Amino acid sequence: MGTDAPVRVRDAFAGLQATYQDGCKPGGANCAYFLGRVADELDRLDRAMKTDGKGPGHFPEPIAWIGTLRTALKGDLGVDNLEKHRTLLLGTRDKINTWMQGHPEDYR
Repeated sequence: MGTDAPVRVRDAFAGLQATYQDGCKPGGANCAYFLGRVADELDRLDRAMKTDGKGPGHFPEPIAWIGTLRTALKGDLGVDNLEKHRTLLLGTRDKINTWMQGHPEDYR
């Protein structure tokens, strides 16, 4: 994402939820796009949570989960590395989705 403008948590979360409308089988033609999109949406949500008026302390678990993913990816967002970490990538998305569902005030 090429903008420095702050993104609201609810907007970033909506982008992450939209990834549930897409998918791919390991090695599939759509995987580079899909896995890259999930990684991008998680990064966007991370930035939104860190700049939210409630402060990053309001979102400790999601920020930590994204940090774990970021560490595992080591900055390599190539399709081979995203495929290698597919379970962690999609698991992070799913954990954050569940967490956010328990905090509706943050996305409504």
